[in-house]
Amino acid sequence: MQKLLTSVSFLAVLAVAPIGFTAAARADKLDDLSKSEDNWVMQGKNYASNHYSTLKQINAANVKNLKPSWTFSTGLLNGHEGSPLIVDGKMYVHTSFPNNTFALSLDDPTRILWQDKPKQNAAARAVACCDLVNRGLAYWPGDGKTPPLIVKTLLDGNVSALNANTGELVWKVENSDFRVGSTLTVAPHIYKDIVLIGSSGAELGVRGYLTAYDVKTGEQKWRAYATGPDEELLLASDFNIKNPHYGQKGLGTSTWEGDAWKIGGGTSWGWFAYDPGTNLVYYGSGNPAPWNETMRPGDNKWTMTIWGRDLDSGLAKFGYQKTPHDEWDYAGINFMMLSEQKDKDGKERKLLTHPDRNGIVYTLDRTNGDLVSANKIDDTVNVFKKVDLATGLPVRDPEYGTRMDHLAKDICPSAMGYHNQGLDSYDPERKLFFLGVNHICMDWEPFMLPYRAGQFFVGATLNMFPGPKGDRAKGEGLGQIKAYDAITGQFKWEKMERFAVWGGTAATAGDLVFYGTLDGFIKARHSDTGELLWKFKLPSGVIGHPIVYQHKGVEYVAIMYGVGGWPGVGLVFDLQDPTAGLGAVGAFKQLANYTQMGGGVVVFSLDGKGPYDDLSVGEYKAN
Repeated sequence: MQKLLTSVSFLAVLAVAPIGFTAAARADKLDDLSKSEDNWVMQGKNYASNHYSTLKQINAANVKNLKPSWTFSTGLLNGHEGSPLIVDGKMYVHTSFPNNTFALSLDDPTRILWQDKPKQNAAARAVACCDLVNRGLAYWPGDGKTPPLIVKTLLDGNVSALNANTGELVWKVENSDFRVGSTLTVAPHIYKDIVLIGSSGAELGVRGYLTAYDVKTGEQKWRAYATGPDEELLLASDFNIKNPHYGQKGLGTSTWEGDAWKIGGGTSWGWFAYDPGTNLVYYGSGNPAPWNETMRPGDNKWTMTIWGRDLDSGLAKFGYQKTPHDEWDYAGINFMMLSEQKDKDGKERKLLTHPDRNGIVYTLDRTNGDLVSANKIDDTVNVFKKVDLATGLPVRDPEYGTRMDHLAKDICPSAMGYHNQGLDSYDPERKLFFLGVNHICMDWEPFMLPYRAGQFFVGATLNMFPGPKGDRAKGEGLGQIKAYDAITGQFKWEKMERFAVWGGTAATAGDLVFYGTLDGFIKARHSDTGELLWKFKLPSGVIGHPIVYQHKGVEYVAIMYGVGGWPGVGLVFDLQDPTAGLGAVGAFKQLANYTQMGGGVVVFSLDGKGPYDDLSVGEYKAN
């Protein structure tokens, strides 16, 4: 798990920082690219991960005229999470296992510029938790010595960097050992010259960690674990100094029974954000292992934690554990989104907002971890009565606990959370967050089991179903789309959906919020009212997020389709037992009646304007 492969290419070995370039200058290059609406260079669009476009050529008045411009099929069937990247007139598309990558020209997507189809150990598929998904690619612009790179993760635990111009391998390292259940589904995150890679596999009892690599060579710079001794957690000397009640030193072992922290979960497979001003990277650690809470007494730190870590050293400045001693698989890996807003007292704050699986939307001061607000994503959350802002602790309702002597029924939210892996958006003009939400509850029956390396380590049987606002008899009403004000804690509007809004949202200055649905639609709603203004039926359901960009003066909206992921496991693997797929099969029993598998990308523009308006584009030209 901690091995570093020596399969580093000759190009990477020669790569050195160019004379006259500083880390800040290189960071500015990537940052500048992210600020251009011609590009979408990160999964979250920019360091703040706000998923917001200033473009308004497509707007609330004319979005009804949006039509397909061009399409691309990946040729794979499993779930397609994440989004393509747009850089300097090219689109980079990723896939589920075996994690292929395609480079396309926006001027003429007819011919694939290059493609990478890596060979990896197929045995990794057997230990993938929830379908064979991958959450996307990362881009680095190069420095004059090392070429621009596309960095990708492979399910079998490897990370590779490809020349963005040619697709040639520049370096490759092993990050995780799939033989003990540690796989990679996370999108790499690149800030300055550092690649950050999380890990997956908490359901198999692995120990979670975050690793930083030199983007030019693949050399490991630091690794920070979520559980264990302080020196392996990389806690700064002043860790949580502003909030000592969150806990400080020695807790990564003392809040576990014996050596249970060694197989304690806490993996990080979701979305990160970065603030160059604080030089902190923000991310979440996931659920403890096993799910059965009786088997791991204690608060189980530092699983379920929002971390603020120094990018260069890896030292943690703060850690706030949202769900001590998690009982419900409320993995805290959801997106981190940065904003600058005035708090209720009128004080300008640098904020971090995070909608958690546990049904609470948290907003913290990202300079020190102060808890600013903690509000329910939906008023049907029942596991917690509230979050005590003074202590940061949730006030539990014991009726919905999952202890061995208690059959817990109608728990809201379910293990899927009221928010999961979707990457959502923030409109800085309206100061609204647009959240794609699950509306799923569950019954929970725990059981005891031994740990065996490389095998599922869960200890619970789940039945899932629509929440109180849905239709349990029909198995519909499993999702919502909402506009949230983090300062007032109020929702400006909310709309129900047939299935969970799993993939996330993108907002624009054209008064629009775009998102995809599991039953295969891309939709646009008015940012102020939630009114449905446009929709289009895609070839398959959506578990990824839309992006917005312009090319040669034309604004485009693109989205990946390809149903799957955790909500699609029943459809993907043809499962019938409602408790299979960790409860997903029962929750989404109707999904196969609305969509089927198949992955690709559809690009939209007003009236379908695009490269093929010129009929000569893509045509064969005889000698």
